[in-house]
Amino acid sequence: MTPSKGLNVLHLFCHVSGDVDRAILEQAISDAHERKVQVVTAAIMGAKADLCFMVLGEDLWDLRRFQSKVQASGLSVSESYVSVTEISEYGTWMSEEMQNVRLYPVLPPSDMKAFCFYPMSKRRGEEKNWFALPYEQRDELMREHGKSGRDFKGRVIQVVTGSTGLDDWEWGVTLFGVRPDDLKDCVYTMRFDEASTLYGEFGAFYTGLVGDLDEVLDVTVG
Repeated sequence: MTPSKGLNVLHLFCHVSGDVDRAILEQAISDAHERKVQVVTAAIMGAKADLCFMVLGEDLWDLRRFQSKVQASGLSVSESYVSVTEISEYGTWMSEEMQNVRLYPVLPPSDMKAFCFYPMSKRRGEEKNWFALPYEQRDELMREHGKSGRDFKGRVIQVVTGSTGLDDWEWGVTLFGVRPDDLKDCVYTMRFDEASTLYGEFGAFYTGLVGDLDEVLDVTVG
C-alpha cells in the first residue's frame, strides 16, 4: 500500500514497561533497512514516553510490520502518529529538487541530534476559520510563515507531514536541531506569524535526543 507520491510516515512513542528484547529491535531495524525503510530512533525526555521510532517508507505494510516487531520486543506503544510526506497546495512554487526533498527526505540529519515532534491543525472557529479564507490570502500567509522557518537554515530541519483523514490532527511536525534551544527559538519565532498566531492549534510536544538504537536503549532500558 503505497502513496501516489512520497512516503508513509509512522511515529511510535513507547514506554518501557518490563524486559525489552534488544535482538528483536535490532532485527526489526535491519529488516526495515533491507526494504529501504528509514528508521529514526530518539530517547524522549520527560514522562510522555521513553523513546520514539520515526519510520518512513513507501509501503504501509512495512511500517505495520515494524510496529508489530516493536510491540513484540516488550515495548509498550503509548502514543502514535500516522502521516505522509507531501507538497502542500501552497508549495507549487518550489523547484522539482525542493519538492523531492519534501517528498523523500533522508533522515536523520547527521549533525542535528535535538528532536521534537508535535501535531497541529488550522483553526475552524466561528471568528477565525482558516478554511473560510480565500486561497490567495492563505497562500500569502503561508509564504510569510515559510520565510520565518528558512531563517533557521543550518540550525533546524523541519519535516511537515500531512495527516488529514489519517490521524487526529491535520499535520505532524518533526524538527531536528543542532541544539535544543534551536528548536525552541524556531517554534517561538514562527508562532508570531499570522498563520500561527490567529489560526494555529497545537497538540502535545515530544522532545528528545536522536541516537542509534544502542544509545537510545542504553539510556531508556539500561
